[in-house]
Amino acid sequence: MESNVPLLCNCCGRSIKKENGILKEDAFEATKEWGYFSGRDMEVHHFNLCEECYERLISEFKIPVEVRKKLEVL
Repeated sequence: MESNVPLLCNCCGRSIKKENGILKEDAFEATKEWGYFSGRDMEVHHFNLCEECYERLISEFKIPVEVRKKLEVL
């Protein structure tokens, strides 16, 4: 994504903080390519969520999100 294009949360519409093209807070990014046996075959969906909206979304899950700790940052 271009550095001068704002990154917006698709849920609440809030702009994710950037300075000089560098994100100053993290966001959840999802891309789904729908395939056969789907009513959305051949569509690609993409969205971003701020951390607050992500937390609100996953709090509704019947089965919790799998969380793994990273040992190092590359």
